[in-house]
Amino acid sequence: MVRCRFAIAICVVLFLLVPLTSAAQTTQSDDLKKSIDSLNDTQKAILKELQDIKKLLANPPAARPAADALPTAPISVTGEPFKGAANAKVAVIEFSDFQCPFCGRYDKETYPQLIKDYVDTGKIKYVWRDYPLDFHKNAEKAAEAAHCAGEQGKFWDMHDRLFANQQNIAAADLPKHAEALQLNTSMFQQCLDSGRYAADIKKDIDVASSAGISGTPSFLIGTVQPNGSVKVTNKLVGAKPYAEFKSAIDKLLSPPGGGGMQ
Repeated sequence: MVRCRFAIAICVVLFLLVPLTSAAQTTQSDDLKKSIDSLNDTQKAILKELQDIKKLLANPPAARPAADALPTAPISVTGEPFKGAANAKVAVIEFSDFQCPFCGRYDKETYPQLIKDYVDTGKIKYVWRDYPLDFHKNAEKAAEAAHCAGEQGKFWDMHDRLFANQQNIAAADLPKHAEALQLNTSMFQQCLDSGRYAADIKKDIDVASSAGISGTPSFLIGTVQPNGSVKVTNKLVGAKPYAEFKSAIDKLLSPPGGGGMQ
């Protein structure tokens, strides 16, 4: 009788252990599935990265020209704001940013002398190209403001005013500058709100990039070709002193044995 009860007890215990063992197996199975899923996700991510790397190796981005390298193709300046003689044989192209402090320093220390000696005398064509830097939050809209003023014949007046007031060129300040220049402020604001010069500014940035320019102010100096484009022979980067500009320009105006262009 005792043996019979003992046997029954063992059977009961074994019967109760069956679902526990099954539950443990189920838990282990779930954990294993999660581990496998996680491993699969990791493998997929690695595979995607390898595929992306393969694409980059197959189609590498175009190498950016070195900072001191000169553009090989002539630079078009058609339709760009300029000062000086339209038929001048030598041109200086400035890539600049109205919020850039180094551009402001150049505008105060070097630019006036260049204008006096070479632009006002008709010796060179001085061309402006926009290059607002990403981290200067007011620069692009200020560039648009200069072009909007240009619609009323006052691009260079706005250019001078923005550099003279570099600490006050936020969007809210621009209408005040337009008013000070006696522009039609309604037309000016309409132009500014339209953003119609944003694409032109982006084009200037692309041209600068293709020419190896990455900072402001930067200058391309060269000879004007028959079609009006500029074949670059010299590049200056930064707020260089007047003497460096003079040296580069004079070499083009009076090439050795060329009798001069003056």
